[in-house]
Amino acid sequence: MTSDHNNTGPGESTGADASSRVRPWHAFRYADYRVLWMILMMVSVVGWMRILGTAQWLLDNTGSAVLVGLIGVVQLIVQIPALLWGGTLADRLDRKQLITLANLLTGLALLGLGVLNFNDLLQPGFVYLGIAISAASQMLSSPARSALIPIIIPERHLLLATSTDTASQNAASIIGPLIFAGIALSAGLTAVFLLAGTVSLTCALLPMFIRAAGVADGGEDQAGRSTWQRIRDGFRYVSGHPILPGLFLLDVGITVASFYREILPVLALGLFAGGASATGMLGAANSTGAIAGSLLALLLVGYRAKGMLVLYASFAYGFVLFGFGLASTLWFGLLMIAALGAADAVTVAVRQTTVMLTTPDHLRGRAVSLMILAAQTANNVGTIWVGFWAGAIGAGNTMVLGGVISITATALIWRFWKPIREFRSS
Repeated sequence: MTSDHNNTGPGESTGADASSRVRPWHAFRYADYRVLWMILMMVSVVGWMRILGTAQWLLDNTGSAVLVGLIGVVQLIVQIPALLWGGTLADRLDRKQLITLANLLTGLALLGLGVLNFNDLLQPGFVYLGIAISAASQMLSSPARSALIPIIIPERHLLLATSTDTASQNAASIIGPLIFAGIALSAGLTAVFLLAGTVSLTCALLPMFIRAAGVADGGEDQAGRSTWQRIRDGFRYVSGHPILPGLFLLDVGITVASFYREILPVLALGLFAGGASATGMLGAANSTGAIAGSLLALLLVGYRAKGMLVLYASFAYGFVLFGFGLASTLWFGLLMIAALGAADAVTVAVRQTTVMLTTPDHLRGRAVSLMILAAQTANNVGTIWVGFWAGAIGAGNTMVLGGVISITATALIWRFWKPIREFRSS
């Protein structure tokens, strides 16, 4: 675990007295975290510009929804191996250099798309190649960035950092599409690609301003082991961990039964007979609620029973699903989906904090990558699950069913996974 005495910020005291004076913005007192936060925001905004820009180009130039849908297939194919490899590299190489390399690759890929489009040479194959490179590079850098946080932030402030990250990513999900819309309407998709590429290249320079060491500590015993052996070591560590498998299973169970973000148009139509405007309002309400939930997690940094906090938030998520499924008016649906975002944000922040607190530095990149892998797999399976049941029994009944499954899954984890109930942080 991280030792506080090497991470004291300017004007910061140590011990219980400092913990009692923790403020929601305290993570920003650490210069290295401010750099990591800038990287997170820039990467997130670039990611949205890339996703929307490539989808819009494919739709405009091919008119095929199928070709647009292939974006998800390309991302799924490249992200899983890139994520596992990225977690291994984060525990083996300099994490700062890995972040730089990933953003450099993303920047060059997006600039390439912009130059080709400007010269009317862009073809769908090049678009998918750009998507593959940028999606893979994002997965390569994500474990490295997360693994750096416990090095630069004291244990007592880790929840502050992860909650701030969660709030910032949700803010980026609002800011990114707005920037895309403004640039696309005023200057076209070429400008979108060129701007995103330039921002990514700028982001590649930021890790040089991080003062903390980028190489994992305590991994000397891993020397000489192959990448595959290191990946297996990560699986073995997580599977034998007293807390993490339960947290991951809880996330998977709830997400598979209720993942709604990718099929909001279906829910907007099925629940409220709404179209694109209702979909947009639901998406905005969900992101706003997630930001509010992240702020709530910031206020709960002093709550030591982090395992129970996850369970409380998971129970709340399940009960709110009932309200969302039974909503008869759009305004009540907006309130419910905002509450879903808030509850989910609390569980995300605490889960990330738990991984960081309970994993040695030389295994942290792999543990983070497996956490992300579990979440992404659950998202993809959940999209299929919710889409199928929405068509079979209706959108409202699907959300109610999701509530039943979520509450049941949470109750089972609470009953049978004692280490989660008893987990306390300093």
